[in-house]
Amino acid sequence: MFQFLNEMGTILTPIIPRRIVSLDHLRGKMLAVDAYVELYQFLALIRLPDGEPLRAPNGRITSHLVGLAFRLTRLMVEYGMRFVFVFDGPPHPLKLRELERRRAQRSKALREWREALARGDYETAFSKAVAALSLTKEMVEDAKRMLDLMGVPWIQAPHDAEAQAAYIVSRGDSWAVGSKDYDSLLYGAPRLVRYVTLTGTEYLPSKGIVRPLKPEIIELNEVLSRLRITRQQLVDLAILVGTDFNEGIKGIGPKRALKLIKTYGSLERLPRNIREQLPENYDEIREIFLNPPVTDKYSIEPRRPDLGGLAEFLRERGFSEKRIRTILDRLSRITVTAREESLERWLQS
Repeated sequence: MFQFLNEMGTILTPIIPRRIVSLDHLRGKMLAVDAYVELYQFLALIRLPDGEPLRAPNGRITSHLVGLAFRLTRLMVEYGMRFVFVFDGPPHPLKLRELERRRAQRSKALREWREALARGDYETAFSKAVAALSLTKEMVEDAKRMLDLMGVPWIQAPHDAEAQAAYIVSRGDSWAVGSKDYDSLLYGAPRLVRYVTLTGTEYLPSKGIVRPLKPEIIELNEVLSRLRITRQQLVDLAILVGTDFNEGIKGIGPKRALKLIKTYGSLERLPRNIREQLPENYDEIREIFLNPPVTDKYSIEPRRPDLGGLAEFLRERGFSEKRIRTILDRLSRITVTAREESLERWLQS
């Protein structure tokens, strides 16, 4: 299974220090996962050779469910990892332009996918299909229902899922945010983990290539220390590059933005010719990252899976009996292990 390059969030790769680790390093850790990013990866890449997504007999798309169920249960049983999934709430008004841009991109990709299918060009069709479909309300509700049946907790964020995930980690309720994007760092996440993938590969749809990957751990304190900036300055840097709430300034990438912020200290002190290109509401954008709306009314406690209900749900979604047995067997093993650990803690208390 490939990890999908999700072209969202702020592009900061060239300047962010990271530590490459193995999945064994994440053994027993809990991640607060940006649910939409994860589901989009599976929706994009778990497809038939012509790019069509997997579907239940009634036509409901199930690619995201297949990917989620198999990756999640394998990471849980083989590495003892735990998860809480965080779903986006209503988007901030400033994010609507970015969402419209993404819708336009998907619409274009959908048209090109159908054109490629019509001429029998399946290689092109698959690459276009990666970006063609979007998550519907029905697909998201299916994912939440499946997580409930698996006993995996999930949280509905007031607005941005990464802001809520960052808050959960900052409170010590989760070890790290799990996401491809860097935005959780801007929201103050102490720790970010990228590329929690079993195959160790990433598909780059724009280039049509696959590259090897290993999990990356990024510590916010290390980032700020190595770059010799504050978190607010990191946010200012991101605004120069471009975020989900604003377009960046043409010709300014992460390295130049870092140099400018370190030289002048803040957006307000930048040279006039650059300052005039900033969005008028840059201070509002800065505030979104520094003080985002979050909720402390959540639970991260896993529940006992409803294996019977899950089996029925998966059958309705067209899962084969072999796949269902694999998923149920993994969850049963996780449940037994959890009971054994609970008993051991009780005996030691």
